[in-house]
Amino acid sequence: MSTPSVPSARLELEFHPGRPPLLPADAVRGMAWDEFRAALRGLVTEHGAVLVRGFGLGAPADVEGVFRGLAHGLMTEREAFAARSVYADGVYSASAWPAAQQMCMHHELSYASEFPGLMLFACLVAPATGGTTGIADSSGVLEALPPGLVDRFEREGWQLVRSYNAEIGASVADSFGTDDPAAVEAYCRANAIEFAWQPGGGLWTRQHRRAVVTHPVTGRRCWFNQIAFLNEWTMEPEVREYLLDVYGPDGLPFTTRFGNGDPIDREVVDLLTTTYERYTMREPWQAGDLLLVDNIRTAHGRDPYDGPREVLVGLGDPMRAGDLR
Repeated sequence: MSTPSVPSARLELEFHPGRPPLLPADAVRGMAWDEFRAALRGLVTEHGAVLVRGFGLGAPADVEGVFRGLAHGLMTEREAFAARSVYADGVYSASAWPAAQQMCMHHELSYASEFPGLMLFACLVAPATGGTTGIADSSGVLEALPPGLVDRFEREGWQLVRSYNAEIGASVADSFGTDDPAAVEAYCRANAIEFAWQPGGGLWTRQHRRAVVTHPVTGRRCWFNQIAFLNEWTMEPEVREYLLDVYGPDGLPFTTRFGNGDPIDREVVDLLTTTYERYTMREPWQAGDLLLVDNIRTAHGRDPYDGPREVLVGLGDPMRAGDLR
């Protein structure tokens, strides 16, 4: 992400404890598009995220146009952990995740070689209750974690281990965009992913990634990973027990480990999730809202909800892991 010019200093943001910075759409209405784009991107650089309220987005085609206008390109998702509906190239539904379950804080595709530098969210239908897309400052989380734990993850990195099968979780086709074994193998080799085909056609993968990175614009050290979210201990207890009973510890759809392969115990996962919660900001969705999130500096999650919810997602500003220190 390059640093934009920042005519955003004159914009009147609303700040409330425990809530993300909020920009009323009237503050930018009538701006030329280039000025509007620079203003919003400047606010994201400065604050890590900004919620634009009253923007009036009402149809997927409108959302696509705004996403493309604000991002330095939209990327196609690979290695998805849950299925999405595709609205247009690079414009997706929120991940299919049970409405009654919490989606832990994470940085989108932080386990992949290519990931978005900017996340774009647009709410078309707000749920009756809950369903907030919370955000958390990753530098604050990093500083609050025990130094010994951070040192270990910084030295070793972390592992994501996945098992794909036809019964549960994302399929091979969902994650890789194809079920052709040769194409899947080529992708894995190109992206430093170990793999092994299992009896019955399933696929096992393992990848090793960094847990702490330096932001390419601000220079801040950031806790950038999905160690907590994709760990088995964040599954619903009855779901985890069922999966262990049926597939065994090496057959879970996903789990995370220390960089040397050691299991991560529940106490560590609970510590990570409670630390995220201390830094989480929430603002209930309203139809027409637009939320921009710096995916490196700011983690995001999703609260349980009731009623219909339609939030569209764009994966903007594609970056490679090699771009980060």
